[in-house]
Amino acid sequence: MSHRIHSVDAAWLHVPLPPAAQHVSDFGRLVAFDAVLVTIRTEDGLVGYGEAKPAVGSSGNGAALVTIVEQELRPALVGQDAGDIHALHARMLNGTRTGLALRAGRTMPILGRRGVHQAAIAGVDLALWDLAGKARGCSVLALVGGACRAEVQAYASGGWAPAERIAEELGVYTQRGFRAIKMRFGAMDGAHGGDGVRRSLQRVTAAREAIGPDVALMVDAHGTLGVAEAKRFCAAAAELGLRFVEEPVASDDRSGLAEVRRSSPLPIAAGESETSCFDFVELLDARAVDVLQPDLGIAGGFSEGLRIGALAWAHRLALAPHCWGSAISFQAARTLAFQCPAGVFVEVPMGGAPLLRELAQIDLELHEGALRPPTGLGFGVEPDLEYVERYTVR
Repeated sequence: MSHRIHSVDAAWLHVPLPPAAQHVSDFGRLVAFDAVLVTIRTEDGLVGYGEAKPAVGSSGNGAALVTIVEQELRPALVGQDAGDIHALHARMLNGTRTGLALRAGRTMPILGRRGVHQAAIAGVDLALWDLAGKARGCSVLALVGGACRAEVQAYASGGWAPAERIAEELGVYTQRGFRAIKMRFGAMDGAHGGDGVRRSLQRVTAAREAIGPDVALMVDAHGTLGVAEAKRFCAAAAELGLRFVEEPVASDDRSGLAEVRRSSPLPIAAGESETSCFDFVELLDARAVDVLQPDLGIAGGFSEGLRIGALAWAHRLALAPHCWGSAISFQAARTLAFQCPAGVFVEVPMGGAPLLRELAQIDLELHEGALRPPTGLGFGVEPDLEYVERYTVR
């Protein structure tokens, strides 16, 4: 049955955070949470929701994404069959050369094959998958073959406190039932060089001592270390039993990241700022990562997430999607982690994350530290439209 696309709309949601919900990292003080909500309606009344992210973190200007979705992508989508997800993805990526690309069997992308344009495509793609599940009366997870595991371990993503208060912060997470935690380190710990690494090691050591050996601990530098600093940190932190070290250096430095991985006794994770499966192929070719972390609100949506998950499985690597966004991208990432045999973790943001916890009602209950598969039609997210109206930037 055909479900012709009637309209494609985008809204930039900007939610200020109260002081108690703010945190400080190398990005500075986070005072707001932003996302772009993409809404696709079909001629027969179905509605699908997607999310495009203006930044890797949760604060960024969404105006450009709204313009791309409504001015560039909408004309290519209206009147098309919403069920032709892969064809529409190819149309958005390849533009006027879509026919040539499909006949040749390889991409011939527009200039916007990286960055914000891919995030706009991601928002549309997520909405199309949401529509596909609703059209068939099932979840997206059921649509792609169901879950390959009953549960996926969740990890609390936070850890900004100084060494003397990190035990208190992480203690809140373990009290909530988390058995895995990720904390931040790197440039936020002070000047580059030996002193900064020393401070990072002090904070991470304090964290390990606080939570004990039975709670998984990961760390994230947001790409702020130099290669030498990262190598020193990984060597010194080996005895702390970290599950992975995320973005010790900028992921654009493929050779530097590979150098860190070759010398590190700890697994290396990266990928939250990559925008396509081709970016992940570069990381794999460089042998730079152990854990792939696509953000489905940035890296082309669920369609691209399936390709990245297949890469992780084929290369015997782990998949742990980046989930710092709204309930929509969270549920999509959760779906991918359950679908992909390589899926090992689902990230759960701590601190202020109103678009995760207030935009819609979703199941975030932990079962011995793990999440169960998402429920509901599509991605199982029905946004509170009054909430959307209240926080839409006009």
